[in-house]
Amino acid sequence: MQNQQQLQTLMQAGQISGSLSFNGNLSKEDEEMSKSALSTFKAKEEEIEKKKLEVKEKVQAQLGRIEEETRRLAIIREELESLSDPMKKEVSTVRKRIDIVNKELKPLGQTCQKKEREYKEALEAFNEKHKEKVQLITRLMELVGESEKMRMKKLEELSKSVETIR
Repeated sequence: MQNQQQLQTLMQAGQISGSLSFNGNLSKEDEEMSKSALSTFKAKEEEIEKKKLEVKEKVQAQLGRIEEETRRLAIIREELESLSDPMKKEVSTVRKRIDIVNKELKPLGQTCQKKEREYKEALEAFNEKHKEKVQLITRLMELVGESEKMRMKKLEELSKSVETIR
């Protein structure tokens, strides 16, 4: 009974999963499958986090560069405005570059937000399925336990019948 409680606690904690052998214990193959599935999930989770951080770092790096470029361009604009008309062409070129960079920045921000939403949705779906799996395993353990009790009861009845025949 204590082993069953420990097994149920571990399953609810998400540390083990898999099918049960007939006597209610996890087989080594099932434990290995559970460990493999868990390690695969953890690896995928780490990979997702790593990619998420990479995207955030890229966006932050570009934001930093854009801010720095914007500051530099503002200084350049002020210097150009203080000069005579021959510099208007360069000012126009710089402004166009700022507009281009701003246009490139917007989709990057949207992509980052979209990826974050997709990640959250995938994580939520995973957690729901995992919860369902734990519930199914718990139900399976209950059914196996009930089956064992009924079989033991039937065996005892048959044993008594055999003894009364003697």
